Amino acid sequence: MFGSAPAQADGCYTWTRTLSEGATGADVRQLQIRLSGYPGYGGVLALDSSFGPATRSALVRFQQAYGLAADGVAGSATYNKLYALQDDDCTPVNFTYAELNRCNSDWSGGKVSAATAKFNALVSMWKLQAMRHALGDQPITVTSGFRSIACNNAVGGASDSRHLYGDAVDLGAGPHSLCRLAQQARNHGFNGILGPGYPGHGDHTHVDHRSSRFWSASQCGI
Repeated sequence: MFGSAPAQADGCYTWTRTLSEGATGADVRQLQIRLSGYPGYGGVLALDSSFGPATRSALVRFQQAYGLAADGVAGSATYNKLYALQDDDCTPVNFTYAELNRCNSDWSGGKVSAATAKFNALVSMWKLQAMRHALGDQPITVTSGFRSIACNNAVGGASDSRHLYGDAVDLGAGPHSLCRLAQQARNHGFNGILGPGYPGHGDHTHVDHRSSRFWSASQCGI
């Protein structure tokens, strides 16, 4: 527990102990999900339930981003910030499942189970939340997320598009240019970044979590 500070109950998830390097368990994985947007340039944080050096580094970046004591230990101050950043369905406050799935209501029909597609979208939202904060807390426009095979075919998507796995998001221009979005995404755990200069991506920036890095947005210096 947190010593004299009482644990705060939260509608999505409540941590009941301080976490630091060496800890393992489901509560570590819940923390990692929310830190997945803070792996550092080109990094991807493993959601492996094990609090290792990479998790500590991601936590330090999160703490620094929000003006917390950057000690790499998750205690009440860190948890209170996370509680403030999440809604009761565990999505970050500035993104919704509905935004990430304009195809159907149940996440079915893709290349993975509905539960996996929905979870992948959740992780993407936490990455986008980190990216949004880094860009001055201005809105990020989501134009496409999960697609079933039928929805993907209807829009002419690639046959093995990451949208079919629920871990791809297309972003439109808004307060930030498409290039600014593509450039910033390099810091937030996306292995796939496609933007202006890549064929078919002149009107959006695509980010995803493919198995190995592929970044291509030549008009943006990527």
